[in-house]
Amino acid sequence: MTHYNYAYFAARLPIGFSFFGHGLVRLPKMEDFAGWMVSAMENSMLPAEIVRPFAYVLPIAELLIGLLVLAGLFTRQALFAGIMTMSLLVFGSTTIEDWGAITGQLFHAAYFAVLLWLVPYNSVALDKLRQQSTDY
Repeated sequence: MTHYNYAYFAARLPIGFSFFGHGLVRLPKMEDFAGWMVSAMENSMLPAEIVRPFAYVLPIAELLIGLLVLAGLFTRQALFAGIMTMSLLVFGSTTIEDWGAITGQLFHAAYFAVLLWLVPYNSVALDKLRQQSTDY
């Protein structure tokens, strides 16, 4: 294993903890979070009937994506899911012209994309153990 493999593992940690933490703190207050999001989006073209379910799914998705990225399990899929999640958030932010939020969302998406690009270095991961268990 090279220093690139350890660097990749170290790079997975901040984005994994960011997503995991976002989901973790929102889960206990999902009703409040959903209400906040619906209120924040009331001037957008998106109807509350779409925003509210998304607001309930988002913390669960963040938590799961964060856990998978931290563990290095189904890493490609988790990173892609992270990019898709951030894309939806960027779209939502554009509908309310929240240009300040988009910067952070784009940073997260770019971080996920770089990790996806460098996934061949993902050796300190449960994916590696899964791969070794199927190699006879």
